[in-house]
Amino acid sequence: MKRFLPYCIAWLLALALAPALAQPDVRRLADLPDGPDAAQRMDVYLPPNAHGAPVLVMVHGGAWMFGKKDAASVVDLKVDHWVRAQGYILVSVAYRFVPQVDVMQQAQDVARAVAAVQAGAASWGGDAGRLVLMGHSAGAHLVALLSASPGIARQQGAQPWLGAIALDSAALDTAALMQRRHLPFYDRVFGSDPAFWRSVSPTDALAPGAPPMLLVCSTQRRDGSCTQAAQFAARVTATGGRAQVLPEDLSHAQINAELGLPGAYTSAVDAFIASVDRRPR
Repeated sequence: MKRFLPYCIAWLLALALAPALAQPDVRRLADLPDGPDAAQRMDVYLPPNAHGAPVLVMVHGGAWMFGKKDAASVVDLKVDHWVRAQGYILVSVAYRFVPQVDVMQQAQDVARAVAAVQAGAASWGGDAGRLVLMGHSAGAHLVALLSASPGIARQQGAQPWLGAIALDSAALDTAALMQRRHLPFYDRVFGSDPAFWRSVSPTDALAPGAPPMLLVCSTQRRDGSCTQAAQFAARVTATGGRAQVLPEDLSHAQINAELGLPGAYTSAVDAFIASVDRRPR
C-alpha cells in the first residue's frame, strides 16, 4: 500500500477537483497515475454515492502498439451499462506500447494498474474484493496472460481478482500463432525468440489458480480466434480452473464497441460477472 501512497494522494486531489461528465450522474477522474511513465495512467468513472461498489477494470486494444483508454468504443457503452445503470466503478487503464517496452512489460504495466486500483478502490467508494478484469484485442491477450499466470500480477503488488473477460484475442496460443502464417505486425510485437513467445503465451504460461474466465470470440474472423478460445478453455479446465467460451456473430471491432447494448451478448457477460461476484448489489 505504501508503494501507491503518492498516487492515492493524487487521486484524492483529482476527486475533489474533477469536473462532472456531460451526464451529471457519472464523474470521471482522468489520467490518474499508476506508475512513473506518462503512459501509465487510468481514467476512473464513478457512479453517484458509490459505497462498496464492484469494480470493472478495462484494458484497451490496439495491436500492442497504439490505442486510447478513453476511446468511445472502449468506454462509452460500458459506462452507460455498468456505471450509470448498475452502479459499478469502471476503470479504463493505459499502458506503454511496443517498441518502448515488450509485451511482458505491458502485462506488468496492467498488473501494476490493477494493484493501484485495488489500493485506491475504497477511496472511490469501491470494493477492491469485487474486481473483474476485462480487455479487448491486445488488451484481451494481456488480461488472459495475467489471469493464466497470476504470479506476474503478484510481483507487481496485485491481489487476486474475481474473474476475467477476454474480448476476442487471437493470441491466446502465442507460440503457435508465431509458428504459422500470420500478419506481419505480429513479428514487430513478439519478435523472433520462441522462448519469449512461450513466456507471453497464455496457453504456455497457464498455471493452477487462474480465476474464472469468459472468452468472447468473433465467429466472423478468419484467423481462428474461436478455435483458440475453445482450446485455451479446455486447457484451463484441465488444470482445475473454469473457462467459458462465448462465440458472437460480430466483427472484432463490434465485440468491443457493442458491449453494453441491450441484448443477449451483454446479458451473457452480465451473467458471467454475476457468477463470480455473488454479493448483493
